[in-house]
Amino acid sequence: MEHIISLTKENIQQVVDASMEKVVVLTFFAQQKPESIQMLQTLEQLATTQAGRFILASVDCEVEMEIAQYFQIESLPTTLILDKGRPIDGFAGVQDAASVASLLDKHLPALWLQAFDGVKAQLAQAEPLTQGALTLLVAQLKEIAVQADNMAEVRLVLADVYLQLGALADAKPLIEGIGLADQDSYYQNLKAKLALAEDAADTPEIRQLQQQLEETPGDIILSIDLAKALNKAQRNEEALACLFSFLQKDLNAGDGKVKQMFLEIMTAMGQGNALANQYRRKLYTLLY
Repeated sequence: MEHIISLTKENIQQVVDASMEKVVVLTFFAQQKPESIQMLQTLEQLATTQAGRFILASVDCEVEMEIAQYFQIESLPTTLILDKGRPIDGFAGVQDAASVASLLDKHLPALWLQAFDGVKAQLAQAEPLTQGALTLLVAQLKEIAVQADNMAEVRLVLADVYLQLGALADAKPLIEGIGLADQDSYYQNLKAKLALAEDAADTPEIRQLQQQLEETPGDIILSIDLAKALNKAQRNEEALACLFSFLQKDLNAGDGKVKQMFLEIMTAMGQGNALANQYRRKLYTLLY
């Protein structure tokens, strides 16, 4: 159902049924009552701004007199809030948008919840999301997390997206930070996925290079090869830390090869990546 409709005898049952799942705002107006048209316009603006948060159903009392009589409307404008088929609140007369929004907030789910449901719907799709789409979801979920006061459910979904991106270093602290009360089956599933991903990321090539570096610490060529292998396994935090330890001592380490590999890894991670931005700032500190 559209979020702005005209209520008639033909669709009233459909609207009542819709109110079982979503709040419906009924506003009664008449063309001969300018103030009622003003109230309708205010509600339409709110409904457009908060698209999908509630259904706005307007009743033209000059045409749908029976509906107005059914709801015992005595003056215009009158606005009613309908939930599960019955009026639970409302007001008569004209109110400004801020006052109406404040009233609606008492009966509507939080604004962030609608955006969060949208994210979860995307993740539930049968087709896997692209890297670009997942990166956009990360940005959305970070905003939602702030609005939701870092609610555990939001942090778990963010961790899920990070795991799908292969960003294990970002997913791990989110999963480890979930309190005992919120460690549900979804948490257990993500924890198992993280463990499997970490095992898969610990490749024989990485272990061999790490062993060689233990035998010849400070070998720049081996360190660059290790950084490449770590990057391939999505262990970018370790890769950047490995290279940065050389850059702190000499920005031209390995005849510039260390810096080149460092920049290539950060570029591949993308401009919006928090870890890349962190190390980019560290590099700027060394440069300037």
